[in-house]
Amino acid sequence: MTVAAMYPGTFDPITLGHEDLVRRAAGLFDRVVVAIAEDPGSKAPMFNAEERVAMAASALGDLKNVHVQGYAGLTVDFARKHGLRVIIRGLRAVSDFEYEFQLANMNRHLTDKVETAFLTPTEKYMFISSSLVKEVAKLGGDVREFVSPKVKIALMERCGRA
Repeated sequence: MTVAAMYPGTFDPITLGHEDLVRRAAGLFDRVVVAIAEDPGSKAPMFNAEERVAMAASALGDLKNVHVQGYAGLTVDFARKHGLRVIIRGLRAVSDFEYEFQLANMNRHLTDKVETAFLTPTEKYMFISSSLVKEVAKLGGDVREFVSPKVKIALMERCGRA
């Protein structure tokens, strides 16, 4: 039996922490779709959906069983439509758990055909978030330890520091 999974999120931008989870998931599942939300809800993204898809595809292009795709609508609907049986969610800290637990239970309520699997990042990436990386970049800090080189360039250009 093959098991395909999705890792949904805004990825604004994709960080090395995200990449770490995808690379580890690629070793656990036959196929992984990094599903980038076109409408991030209440978040105001720095990059549009096409830019976020392009950055993620560039950062993960060496992984043969990983595909990056934008999506709109309910995550569980996307999963069912594409035969993805697992939703991967990252937990960096205990503070993430309550929200992720509620989300997993809501998804289970919406369908019993898709499960949620939680992964924790490698220790050196536990504190990284897209929001913090954007803030550091906006304020002139060096983000090369947090994102891939192409994402760093995109951030610097967007922040007027190219």
